[in-house]
Formats: sequence, structure tokens, C-alpha cells
Amino acid sequence: MRPTVAVLALALALAACSFGPSPTPPPACPTAAPSADEAQGILADAERAVIVTDKGEFTIELDSSSAPVAVANFVALARCGFYDQVSFHRVIPGFVAQAGDPQTRDNRDDFAGLGTGGPGYRFEVELPAEDTTYTRYMVAMANAIQYDQGGQIIGPTDSNGSQFFVMLDDVPGLRPYYSVLGRVTAGTEVVHAIGQVPTTQTDVPLDPVVIEGIRIESGPEESPA
Repeated sequence: MRPTVAVLALALALAACSFGPSPTPPPACPTAAPSADEAQGILADAERAVIVTDKGEFTIELDSSSAPVAVANFVALARCGFYDQVSFHRVIPGFVAQAGDPQTRDNRDDFAGLGTGGPGYRFEVELPAEDTTYTRYMVAMANAIQYDQGGQIIGPTDSNGSQFFVMLDDVPGLRPYYSVLGRVTAGTEVVHAIGQVPTTQTDVPLDPVVIEGIRIESGPEESPA
């Protein structure tokens, strides 16, 4: 029996698919923060970061004016898929929503060591201007703060890595110890939704908010269809 036209067409379509271009694999994740020169190359075509979560997506307009290495490091980690399936592990209404601990891919509960994970390296904190205030929708790197014996803050340690936070409100008293990545300019309703999730007494979301991926974009921003 001779094959029908429909069968032949289907076979040709499948053959065309099989010989089409293969998806481009993501680059390998960095093993160290970029140098200042490397950062410039990474940032050349990186204007925005679109964070896709299971609650929707929001867009960060990247600002490398005060922390080019931190922003470039964030971009490099996003491009290699480092943040895929990582969850927001700390949400404090009126303060911050924090993510970037790779341990939360496998454990999204409240566990010992939560919030200590990173990319396997640390790098220097690029401090913003002394008069910087952390306002609603600002995005910055999280780091470890050093205290003296009396419990007074001395300043940040050089512990930038992969964790970042989104400001949920203006916090004038927050010291300028955190490298600024940019500001949320679209999808603020998603940020609000994340900031309102129920949490444990230690601020861990009861219903995990998962980052499905981060797209790095440049050029004119696409309008929703």
C-alpha cells in the first residue's frame, strides 16, 4: 500500500524538526566573580533581568553605576541557570523578600543553614554612596554583617555571592552596606504577592515561591501581547 499524502507530509515535518537547529545550551556557571574588565563585557548587552516565578514575573532594571562587579556576577549566574528552581527563603512584610540560596532547590523548608548557600565563592562588597536609602522595589545583594562585642554593627564583610533581596517598602534606617543591583520597574503586583505570602515564625514562606528562571534582556522592552 502506498503511503497517503497526509502520512508523507507528517514524515517530512518530523524530519524537518529533527534536522532543525539544536537549542543553545547555557554557559557554564562562573567559579569566581568577574574582574572589573570582565564585568564590562558581561554588562554590554544586559539592561534588564526578568525574574519568572510561579506567581508571575517581574522586571529589574539593572543599574551597574555603583556595583558593576555585583551586577555582572548576578547576570552571569542568571544566564547559566544558577537561579532556576531556587526559592525565596526569607520574606518579611514591609521589609524584604530574599532569594538566591541554591540549597532551596532541594529543601524549601526551614532547615539549619538556610540562607548560607552561595555559588561557591565570595567577593568584595561594592558599597553605594553614603546617602543611599533602600526604598521600595530596590534590589540589592545580601551579605553578612559584622558586629562588635557589644552588638553594634561594624560594617559588611566581603561576602557577596548569589543571594539578593527586593525591598518591599522604604526602610530609611537600613545602612548602605549592600551592593545595589537595580530596581523593579514592571510586575510590581507580583512583588506585592510575594511579600504577602504566609510564613513561619522565622520568615520562611509556607508555600514556596519558586524562581523558574531569569531572562537577561537588552534593547527595547517588549510590550505584553
